[in-house]
Amino acid sequence: MINIIWFGLLFIGIVVGIATGNVEAITKAAIDSANTGVELSIGLIGVMTLWLGMMKIAEAAGLVRKLALMLKPLMVRLFPDVPPDHPAMGSILMNLAANVFGLGNAATPFGIRAMQDLQELNTTEDSATDSMCTFLAINTSSVTLIPATTIAYRVAAGSSNAVEIIGPTIIATLVSTIVAVIAARTMSRMRRFRVSKPDKIFDEAFSNPVADAE
Repeated sequence: MINIIWFGLLFIGIVVGIATGNVEAITKAAIDSANTGVELSIGLIGVMTLWLGMMKIAEAAGLVRKLALMLKPLMVRLFPDVPPDHPAMGSILMNLAANVFGLGNAATPFGIRAMQDLQELNTTEDSATDSMCTFLAINTSSVTLIPATTIAYRVAAGSSNAVEIIGPTIIATLVSTIVAVIAARTMSRMRRFRVSKPDKIFDEAFSNPVADAE
């Protein structure tokens, strides 16, 4: 869908440029944008290397794992359908901890693993559970303490104080995460958004009571 939208924007722009006689302007803008992209990418190499290196040191030092342990009591409340000792909870914690420190490359595999583990608790293959929706909402709006990519962009653009974005970023991502959690929990209580079948944890706990009694 995204590719279709981008193609539509490019196609409409080219058609409008031809219709208005601005083909030369379109060609010049395309070349200038390509040059700007290359210059910006080269300028980002040093800054990104610095910040990602610092984040990797924090990960190797165990700070990410310690943050995950600190977040566990909160995660248990946010994901009541997931057993505290289930592998999904560990993947969720590591994903969120990596996102907090701006470790996007480390967060991605944890996020994929978390969704796979959550799917094991799901009895419906074509519908997401409340826990999966909540995790997706939190992961998308995740609180970020050090926005390394944004800082790198500001440095490359010549900002005199590139790190001043840290404070507003923490506030903005914190508010967005709170709103995402509230929206996910509210919609999970609405009849039209409820999954028709319960998660496996509840299905296994309450199914076949006679056999359990025996």
